[in-house]
Amino acid sequence: MGLVTGKFLDSQITFASLGLAETLLRAVTDAGYTHPTPIQAQAIPKVIEGGDLLAAAQTGTGKTAGFTLPILHRLLNDPQPNRKPGRPRALILAPTRELAAQVEESVRLYSQHTRLRSMVMFGGVNINPQFHALRKPLDILVATPGRLLDHVRQRTVDLTGVEILVLDEADRMLDMGFIRDIRKIISLMPVNRQTLLFSATFSDEIRELARSSLNNPAEVAVAARNTTNELITQQVILADQAHKRDLLSHIIRESSWNQVLVFCRTKHGANRLAEKLSQDGLAAEALHGNKSQAARTRALAGFKNGKVVVLVATDIAARGLDIDQLPYVVNFELPNVPEDYVHRIGRTGRAGSEGVALSMVDRSEMRLLKQIERMTRNPIERIVVEGWTPPSRAALAEEAKEDTYAERRFHSAPGPGARAPAGARRTGGGGGQARSAEGRGGNGESRPRRPSNDNRPRRSAAPGGAGAGTGGAARPGGQGRPGQGRQDSRGPNRSNRSSAQAKA
Repeated sequence: MGLVTGKFLDSQITFASLGLAETLLRAVTDAGYTHPTPIQAQAIPKVIEGGDLLAAAQTGTGKTAGFTLPILHRLLNDPQPNRKPGRPRALILAPTRELAAQVEESVRLYSQHTRLRSMVMFGGVNINPQFHALRKPLDILVATPGRLLDHVRQRTVDLTGVEILVLDEADRMLDMGFIRDIRKIISLMPVNRQTLLFSATFSDEIRELARSSLNNPAEVAVAARNTTNELITQQVILADQAHKRDLLSHIIRESSWNQVLVFCRTKHGANRLAEKLSQDGLAAEALHGNKSQAARTRALAGFKNGKVVVLVATDIAARGLDIDQLPYVVNFELPNVPEDYVHRIGRTGRAGSEGVALSMVDRSEMRLLKQIERMTRNPIERIVVEGWTPPSRAALAEEAKEDTYAERRFHSAPGPGARAPAGARRTGGGGGQARSAEGRGGNGESRPRRPSNDNRPRRSAAPGGAGAGTGGAARPGGQGRPGQGRQDSRGPNRSNRSSAQAKA
């Protein structure tokens, strides 16, 4: 396996020089693209050659086109007019509904000048329209593992004709516990297929999956293992959990942020945070696994068109979100698994644009922060914020009562289509599987409160110092960033010196 690495785009390379079919080049031009990204320039020729591929590529690098375009090229060069219904020639597996829908949208975009047909299937929606679509010949199927196996069991999908298999975001599929489903699906396909595995990180589990599923693959990478995008400004704000909610509201309003993706560990925490931010006058929506597909689609559409300013999401629900030039990502709580930090902040700084990733870190999360810094080999800048005063102890006590009551109500009602409470399982100490990533648990966050109209935050002179909060500041490329100052977010008795930390 020869390893090819690269970070920077060679402006001399064009899509035409990669040998793509004319109809695909026309679609690429229509989409406004002129030069391939590094992962595209490296992956496309190797996929066209027909060999297996193991690719390390983070989100936002253009990896979807890196496998979609050459797959379309190969299918166009080997037409099969007498295909059977429900028997795809290419299968793309994705971990979540959102990512599957996003990938199939790209397939449609690049195949618009061809007669190739694609479809997407995932759970959480009525299966009957999928039955209907499978009655027609099919070239490319994009699916989540669970729903695909549902169709296999009902014999509405035949995988014996699959020529090309793509495992997209394979690391996330393993984290979510899909390894058995993946192995089952692979066992139903021809041995002599072409297999492409894309992953943001190369863990030992990914290497093992590659050894058992790929045949002498070429290996390409556009970043070192478990590294973060250099276009993302990462910052940390130290803040007690009880003060985070008020502080986040202050940061967003004072810095005039107009599009922010916020990550929470639990579904309940996402609901509560979105609720409180809405009470502060911010247009906020929650996105998690207990939401119906229609509600998730509405929330995401509102976030993309600007009607929703703050989208509060869990790791699983946010997987596959593709928002052009998303300026801000906030880790309201650090993930239990360091690799998830890379995935989270990869929502910003995409396709050459700059972004800000802010992490709000409580004392109890310092161990997780050190693990992240160790894994990425990148000490994250600590910043502080002026102009924010933590809420009173009485307000925090009342908030804690409301949180406890709301959490009991949340866990007493089942999610859509579930017989038992969907999020009622305890969150484990780690492992980013679906249950732990979106399991139960309240976060003890405080009641949002209108902060004082003090001066805006200024950047602190010492990056390693403790402080609190964030405010407005210069934007990367015209976008506001958290500022700095010295104020304590750790308690009402230290309102003049608070620790805060930002970045993600």
